[in-house]
Amino acid sequence: MLIYILSANSSLYSTKRLEEAAKQRKHEVRIINHTKCDIVIEQKRPTIIYNGETLPTPDAVIPRIGASVTFYGTAVVRQFEMMKVFSAVESQALVRSRDKLRSLQILARAGLGLPKTLFTNYSKDVKKLLENIDSKEMIIKLLEGTQGLGVVLAETKNAAESVIEAFHGLKARVIIQEYIKESKGTDIRAFIVDGNVVGAMRRTAKEGEFRSNLHRGGSAELIELTDEEEIVAIKACKALGLGIAGVDMLLSKRGPLILEVNSSPGLEGIEKATGKDIAKSIIRYIERHV
Repeated sequence: MLIYILSANSSLYSTKRLEEAAKQRKHEVRIINHTKCDIVIEQKRPTIIYNGETLPTPDAVIPRIGASVTFYGTAVVRQFEMMKVFSAVESQALVRSRDKLRSLQILARAGLGLPKTLFTNYSKDVKKLLENIDSKEMIIKLLEGTQGLGVVLAETKNAAESVIEAFHGLKARVIIQEYIKESKGTDIRAFIVDGNVVGAMRRTAKEGEFRSNLHRGGSAELIELTDEEEIVAIKACKALGLGIAGVDMLLSKRGPLILEVNSSPGLEGIEKATGKDIAKSIIRYIERHV
């Protein structure tokens, strides 16, 4: 097969591992910087031009689209889909997962547990709004934030009110969530490929930090998911229509709660924590569907 990895940075661990896994399974693979692609929209012959050449139609693409270029990246994925190319992550699923508010609404509609979440159109009465959350501490997140950036822990409702008003003053969209104290700075990431859990890890925040992201200095260890955690992770992936995803969950008194479903999850943390060849699982997933 001819496989394109859509990545703006060929030196990233995840990009290199996917390239290596594809070559090990005797596929032809090429890394394409989706931000440098030009799209030709035509009724009978949609094409993509890259570095001045018309790209040969591949058998499959693996989107590794960064959050900052979601709009253009998904347009490129859609163009490949118009060319009847299999995408390991469908363009519409990618768009759904990147919209934090929309994805939470979809997950709630599917009956999945979530931290209680508030969203407002720059409400003037923030104090009244915060009465809807029972916990004293709250998490405030920028809608566009990634890797733990733009996430604030407010330890009192007065502090939360001040932070929200500051964001609103900057016309920045935020969501407000209850703080799950019993999670104690840990969360679980389940890596899903083709409806199956292929690896899971527990991430623990470094001392003095509430965010468990590995990019923020957190540590990771291999774990075995409970049946309930596995079912929740797979159901979340299915609700958003994702063939590949990292499902982040918090453990709470009322069961696993979904924090986020990541449509371009990094491979480095999960492969090192679990010792599993996740990249190979992704290539085998493509082989089954093409």
